[in-house]
Amino acid sequence: MPITVGEFESARPQLLSVAYRMLGSSHDAQDAVQTAWLRTTTTRSDAEIENPAAWLRTVTARVCLDELRMRRRRNEAPLLAAAVPAEQLTADEALLRKEGISRALMVLLNQLTPPQRVAYVLHDLFSVPFDHIANVLGKTVPAAKKHASRARQRIAGAQPVEHVDRGAHLIVEAFLAAAETGDTRAMIQVLAPDSVRDADAALLPRGARTHVVGSTAIATETRLFRDRIRAACPITVDARSMYLIAPGGHPLATLEFVTTGKEITRIKLRPAERDHVYTAPVASTTS
Repeated sequence: MPITVGEFESARPQLLSVAYRMLGSSHDAQDAVQTAWLRTTTTRSDAEIENPAAWLRTVTARVCLDELRMRRRRNEAPLLAAAVPAEQLTADEALLRKEGISRALMVLLNQLTPPQRVAYVLHDLFSVPFDHIANVLGKTVPAAKKHASRARQRIAGAQPVEHVDRGAHLIVEAFLAAAETGDTRAMIQVLAPDSVRDADAALLPRGARTHVVGSTAIATETRLFRDRIRAACPITVDARSMYLIAPGGHPLATLEFVTTGKEITRIKLRPAERDHVYTAPVASTTS
């Protein structure tokens, strides 16, 4: 018995969630889900489909796997935010916030191979059994498990990383929380009076100062970039703990803080680079 339009529409939200995590683009995810539906309706089969949602998820995952492999063959690197069309960036950000998706995780998923990404998303994020994942990948169950395991290892990172001072971490979090709401006074309280904000000109409006000195000046300026602050997430970049501004899950800039343990003395804002190695954020480990 064929899958009905009603069954497809009922499954569509989860299919889109799966496809977005696999492809990192709401537009590409919607295309993948639609392609999966077309394949389903044009494939003749007399077999009984006991679980339409699971069937559609499998077809959608295969479409996504094909797309990821084509990107890899074309040697396409994940797009940085500056290269993503504004309309797509807005759509990706809206979906990311609507579903409460981890911004850092979307960045980390881009560093996986196609089979690793598919296996990790299906198993670790959607609890799909490995025999189903093996069917999607065209591999054995042990091979599917290995892809998921390697994905976890790559996300966690194998290189030594710096320890994070808990006090400094709390100060930075307080600054970012105040920056998100535009609370100038709260920002000033955690900035050293002679603190410095140093930014790359490419990340600022034309004519803006790349070097700003003084807590009041920095706090006042930061209010103008609340949207960027809301798109920041903790992450490890090249084994260094910092924040990444990633609207829609697309890296835009790194945000690094220097503190005395009680105050922020310097803020460094640099463009995200294609060769950055991202791993899971480091937990605060030093009291």
